[in-house]
Amino acid sequence: MRPALAWAALLLLPALAAAGGDAAAGRKAFAACMHCHQAGPTARHAFGPQLNGLPGRKAGTQPGYGYSAALKASGLVWNEATLAAYLRDPNALVPGTKMRYWGVGMTERKAADLLAFLAAQAPQPVAP
Repeated sequence: MRPALAWAALLLLPALAAAGGDAAAGRKAFAACMHCHQAGPTARHAFGPQLNGLPGRKAGTQPGYGYSAALKASGLVWNEATLAAYLRDPNALVPGTKMRYWGVGMTERKAADLLAFLAAQAPQPVAP
């Protein structure tokens, strides 16, 4: 293997390890999010937006929720890497975001598990 390819493979290992999270573990991890967010068939916006269908969605675009201008302008698309970085330190990734979470114990694995759980929650029309 060429040295450049070997380095590229090493750099991708954390992302590959996080891919394909465990939805059951993600459901348990989501308990820490439930103070502000909802997910599932009856999810509504609460203090934070509902999170059904989060993976692959552009940040700040869920209709009916008042996102910060910073998040709407961030250009982020939610995946394992962006969710892990955001949950570790939301204001470092998106200065000016309204989310206040200090990310205690957030890892790429936990982010992958959360995304697996949220991916299983089909996008739903947002209830008023």
